[in-house]
Amino acid sequence: MLDAGASAGLGGLFLSAFLSATLLPGSSEAVLAGLLALRPELWFPALLLATTGNTLGGMTTYLMARLLPRKEVPARLNWLEKYGSATLLLSWVPLIGDALCAGAGLLRLPWSACLLWMAVGKGLRYAAIAWAMS
Repeated sequence: MLDAGASAGLGGLFLSAFLSATLLPGSSEAVLAGLLALRPELWFPALLLATTGNTLGGMTTYLMARLLPRKEVPARLNWLEKYGSATLLLSWVPLIGDALCAGAGLLRLPWSACLLWMAVGKGLRYAAIAWAMS
């Protein structure tokens, strides 16, 4: 059972990770590092919640773009269409990550493959941070 401080810290991490994956600015990496500096025993739930929150935020961006009416695909999305959902492995990269998620939604790439690649990329990023903090 987690104490109130741990629960609040993990809840804040999830919220920060979710919001950081949308078009809102944020730095969930710093929140994760801070939480693990204070409570290193929470590395697994922190890694899981950060990855889940950030992936759900990215999928929110994907869904919002998917709901837009599809017109002619802009030329700058040709490479995303060519390489497909695997490009979302890079969805964690600042600035371009949000654009990749939105582009995938606009192109109507399969949501399940997008979810998988997005979660893997974001999870590896948070795992690297958690590892660096140990």
